[in-house]
Amino acid sequence: MASADATYAIIAAFGLTFFSNLLLGAQTGIRLVGGLFLLYLGIRTFLARPATEAASTAGVSLAGAYGSALALTLTNPQTILMFAGIFAGVGLATANGDAGAAALLVAGVFTGSTLWWLILSTGVSLLRGRFTPGVMVWVNRVAGGVIIGFGLLALLSLVR
Repeated sequence: MASADATYAIIAAFGLTFFSNLLLGAQTGIRLVGGLFLLYLGIRTFLARPATEAASTAGVSLAGAYGSALALTLTNPQTILMFAGIFAGVGLATANGDAGAAALLVAGVFTGSTLWWLILSTGVSLLRGRFTPGVMVWVNRVAGGVIIGFGLLALLSLVR
């Protein structure tokens, strides 16, 4: 996910309008497919029984897991809009921007995102023993409801 954030930061920081226009031009299709997928995922999560064991990663390579996570994260075109807005605010999203400052900002985005995911995954690892199956049922229901909400928002954004 940090790699995807860094990719979007590079696109925004160095003013590569071709890529941003390509992603923005495809946003209707991405929103439709993404919204429908989120509805599907939310319903499955809402109805799912909590896992009693960790998922098996047998047969999944590190590169395959990385590629799947990267592809999933890159399907959010709103991220580039966020970075473009932030970078424009600090004067780095133009073609005349300082390449050194842009590269430093991209490195900061990657470092911050990596640190966030490290803290999040460590926290989950440390607290996972405190979640009983009953608590996990409610975690699934709340998470499923939130995911369904985001799917509906993505689909409703197509109406505007």
